Amino acid sequence: MSTITLKVNGATHTVDVEPLTPLLYVLRNDLGLQGPRFGCGLGQCGACTVIINGVATRSCITPTSAVKDEITTLEGIAKDGKLHPLQQAWIDEQVPQCGFCQNGQIMTAKALLDRNPHPTDAQIRQGMAGTLCRCMTYYRIQAAIKRAAQVVA
Repeated sequence: MSTITLKVNGATHTVDVEPLTPLLYVLRNDLGLQGPRFGCGLGQCGACTVIINGVATRSCITPTSAVKDEITTLEGIAKDGKLHPLQQAWIDEQVPQCGFCQNGQIMTAKALLDRNPHPTDAQIRQGMAGTLCRCMTYYRIQAAIKRAAQVVA
């Protein structure tokens, strides 16, 4: 076991875990955050996505000991009780069906908009390509990202 200090959503946490423990397990089990979800465990579906240093990162395959920068989870993107524009756009466009992938979709979209606040449809599709939706709501996801982009810009 090792003592590891993490900065998550602006707060500092110290955990005692095996260094190779996946970050996802620490976020959910030790810190009680429910945004990132276990999907495939292989970094392929995106349900576990968090943002580390501006990059959408699969927390199920990221060793906790490898994280040196601040981690942002779905719980950390709303500010002062106000939803992030992506969260509001998700509601306005009625994106979720089952909701399982929504953490990964929103966090990947946030990293995309942070890098490119005016993405084209092709850039949205390319940026979101690795984040899977079992319900196939990709057109609503794209519409929500475009809606949020108008607010963010």
